[in-house]
Amino acid sequence: MGAKDRVLLETCFVLHRRPYRETSLLVDVFSRDRGVVRLLAKGATRGKGGRAGLLQPFLPLSLSWAGSVELPTLTEAEADGPAHALAGAALFCGLYLNELLLRLLPALDSHPALFECYQDLLLALASGEPAEPQLRFFELSLLDELGYGLLLDFEATGAEPIRADRHYVYHIEEGARASEPRRGAVRGTTLLGLRRRCLPGPLEISEAKQLMRFVLGHYLGGKPLKSRELFKGPGRR
Repeated sequence: MGAKDRVLLETCFVLHRRPYRETSLLVDVFSRDRGVVRLLAKGATRGKGGRAGLLQPFLPLSLSWAGSVELPTLTEAEADGPAHALAGAALFCGLYLNELLLRLLPALDSHPALFECYQDLLLALASGEPAEPQLRFFELSLLDELGYGLLLDFEATGAEPIRADRHYVYHIEEGARASEPRRGAVRGTTLLGLRRRCLPGPLEISEAKQLMRFVLGHYLGGKPLKSRELFKGPGRR
């Protein structure tokens, strides 16, 4: 985009919104071709016909906007399909995804493949598929897109392939190093399952969760995600 530009009917999802002045909203959206964009929705909360009811998370939208790169103005909004109906744990997972994208994706950085992954995951969550493995695979895709992909095929030295019958400790700047079974170590089956996008059992799913939390925490700068507070109940993330 140039200093000023016009975008017509871009496929988007709302990640977050907040009030702005008396009747407007600041809306952060994840768009297929332009990544994360913050839009000014003027008068969105004015009257019953305002756009506030449409600018909701998990609803595919076609949005148009114009103006400066720093804060373009929303000019048109229409639904681009039915909303993904998320409730309970699935809703918490969706909120987690949205916050993760906002925290880690640079603004105006296009990631169409990740957008497709996001759409697919919302569909899976809405249909009641098990959330934990899918969340891990999305986190892997996000890190890959950012250039922080995990090394899951060879040990940190590059000389030995990851073995299913061994344990490893993952070092973010290096990769996996062989280890005795201990706190913080993960099975080779977990690393290989992440690489293949197929975690074979509950132990690997649990280890993958702890590993990805450790890695993401590094790139989040140690600042916790607010959405994780919603997962403190039984059976939540």
